[in-house]
Amino acid sequence: QLQLVESGGGSVQPGESLRLSCVASGFTLDYYGIGWFRQAPGKEREGIVCITASDGSTYYVDSVEGRFTASRDSAKNTVYLQMNGLRPGDTAVYYCAAVVLGTYYPCKHYLETGAMGWWGQGIQVTVSS
Repeated sequence: QLQLVESGGGSVQPGESLRLSCVASGFTLDYYGIGWFRQAPGKEREGIVCITASDGSTYYVDSVEGRFTASRDSAKNTVYLQMNGLRPGDTAVYYCAAVVLGTYYPCKHYLETGAMGWWGQGIQVTVSS
């Protein structure tokens, strides 16, 4: 059974950092794209980062580029999201999600459409002074 489990969330002050982890089980990441999404109260879900597990290539939306970094550890079947310079506007529930990547659509496409195949349960990140 394919499963994604996030960890590493919490409450921090503005300017601080957190690292989220997304551990995959039941499948090998190599053929998948992993997206990080977030949803703040009263707002629509937003795709912020997508990483192609096979080669580690990434795509970031403007609001997080330069502050957030996605990476993967194939040996641990885990994807990370390092979040630096956190702001109150980053407060949200964060989800990782997986999609099988073929040859037609890049990871960015699935991030923008939200058409992912599997989702984690989500984890809260709160940035407040």
